Amino acid sequence: MVHNDVTVDRKAIAETYFKRMDAGEDFLGLFADNAYVCFPKHEPARGIAEIKQLFADVFVLFSSIVHEVPYFNYVQQGDYVVVEGITHGVLADGTRWRATEGLGGRFCNVFEVRDGRIQRLHIYLDPDYGDADAGRYPWLR
Repeated sequence: MVHNDVTVDRKAIAETYFKRMDAGEDFLGLFADNAYVCFPKHEPARGIAEIKQLFADVFVLFSSIVHEVPYFNYVQQGDYVVVEGITHGVLADGTRWRATEGLGGRFCNVFEVRDGRIQRLHIYLDPDYGDADAGRYPWLR
């Protein structure tokens, strides 16, 4: 179902999600109570408690992460905002990555935003930011 609520700036909500996350600020308030989040290699999360746990599980991988918001590409249609972007940062083990220099750090997120809240978020990326899994792919040898 598509709601064309012109008063909701879906792109701004998506940007706020990334900016708050990078600043270590609360971003869970952007989600609806029964929101659904899907992240690669993790069980999908439904509801704020499960979403909080999903992000807690993922954040232990990082010392820092920066989403390069000025370089994002956006596609918007109805309730949906698709964000394609790049990141850089430091993994918990000290490994640094930058999307423009290695394989990790490129992503595409699909947000469904209704009534000013994120209802659904699918995160598409390779969670191997530090290229540690390169041995399984012959074209990387």
